[in-house]
Amino acid sequence: MKEINLIPGKKIYFASDFHLGAPDYSQSLVREKRICQWLETIKIDAQILFLVGDMFDFWFEYRNVVPKGHIRFLGKLAELADLGVQIEVFSGNHDMWMRDYFNREFGCEVSRNSIEYLINQKRFLIGHGDGLGPGDTAYKFLKRLFENKMLRWAFANLLHPDWAIFLGNLWAGSSWKKHDKENDVYIYESPEKELLYLYAKEEEQKQHRDYYIFGHRHYKLDLELNPDSRYINLGDWIRFNSYAVFDGEKVALKTFSA
Repeated sequence: MKEINLIPGKKIYFASDFHLGAPDYSQSLVREKRICQWLETIKIDAQILFLVGDMFDFWFEYRNVVPKGHIRFLGKLAELADLGVQIEVFSGNHDMWMRDYFNREFGCEVSRNSIEYLINQKRFLIGHGDGLGPGDTAYKFLKRLFENKMLRWAFANLLHPDWAIFLGNLWAGSSWKKHDKENDVYIYESPEKELLYLYAKEEEQKQHRDYYIFGHRHYKLDLELNPDSRYINLGDWIRFNSYAVFDGEKVALKTFSA
């Protein structure tokens, strides 16, 4: 468990599922500028920024090469890091292939698995959330393939980066229709049908946490597990422009308006 003590007057921010790069350059650029506007507003009181996965719609990091683009977003992260804001990154199912670029440039740790934190004596479990909870067996199988070291080596070494990134973007783009506002399959029905809520509920029976914070599901949710524990899904910046903030006492789920 990682322990964090919040400095008086400072806050912790959480966001996920920017999906920069999708569905095309022009629409992604609008979203990127909006995200940078939000990051500009939080720099005055942010002690820690948690980026909880799927910052990019596709990201494959080579030993000496990273995908081009997203320069405004990356520059803003560099600015925050230079101001002393601690940045914690969780890779998601669209950007799981991170190496050490973010660590070298922003001094941040990149985690693939969920991590438990003790923040101002509140217990948090934080992670992207893909592959957790019941069901979703097809994706869980794909996840094992995508994380296979041999397949990852083959993708990086047997394909030219232009072809590899083209194929990666093609795969990522095939899921974009799921986020289309007119054909939205991400319709929240009830807690009993929300996989990460069920996962958090089961985990809470094993060990108490005050907050379970995840992304991945593209729902903006703040649900009670019991009177002392909450499940929060951070939503996304495709539909909601949503984020969460912890002020040292409680977590609030909010929407950014430029």
